Amino acid sequence: MKLLAIANQKGGVGKTTTAVNLATCLAEKGKKVLLIDLDPQGNATSALGVSETQGNSIYEPLIGYAQLKDKIVTTRFDRLSIIPSDIDLAGAEIELARLDDHLGRLRAVLGSLGHNTPFDYLLLDCPPSLGILMTNALAAAHQLLIPLQCEYFALEGLSKIVQLVDQIRAINRVLAIGGIIMTMYDARTNLSQQVVNEVRKHFKNLVYQTIIPRTVRLGEAPSFGKPIIEYEPHGIGATAYRALAEEFVQRESGKIKFLDSV
Repeated sequence: MKLLAIANQKGGVGKTTTAVNLATCLAEKGKKVLLIDLDPQGNATSALGVSETQGNSIYEPLIGYAQLKDKIVTTRFDRLSIIPSDIDLAGAEIELARLDDHLGRLRAVLGSLGHNTPFDYLLLDCPPSLGILMTNALAAAHQLLIPLQCEYFALEGLSKIVQLVDQIRAINRVLAIGGIIMTMYDARTNLSQQVVNEVRKHFKNLVYQTIIPRTVRLGEAPSFGKPIIEYEPHGIGATAYRALAEEFVQRESGKIKFLDSV
């Protein structure tokens, strides 16, 4: 099982949109996926139309009150399960800080799934902050995927998360930046292409070739509790996320070579 953290400390960059839609597209391709919503806001949970989540988040396993396997909820999509968010996660930052090995709690909890887990990929949708929940996710993950909005302000936050990765490697040596995913691309502006060019200049083949466009439909879909491949299966948003899933699988299989050059 490969653990993937999807994170950016800046909000509004398409992080949860990418987590939800990459997860559903991978499941559509036949991969067994577990999505864990680590954000107390619960946007990934609601975007999949999952309700009645109180008491079903990863909060209790993190503080030692429950087993992780008991929190897994199947979704209406074949091969896709979720551990939803609930309001209890808002207190996890404080609770975890009081525990021994607070940065390694999530890694230990995820380890309880063992080697016989049915999942191919476990995706961690992180909160948009450099707090304990995000650092726990990075301390547990094999790879970090960074959604990056095609605006210059997004570039400022990118350096901070790269620095955090370097620090986390002291306790998680296997952590690699698996890729940077350019989101909210507006083909009508020169700015979007300039930002893409700048990121590719500095991070080269870490940047995915697939670019996620800015579309109204991608913004609407979560309010209906649907991923884009269900809400508008033949639109440009669904096409982009299916292409992203395909590129991701090819990178994982080694058909596309890339290096962590940071």
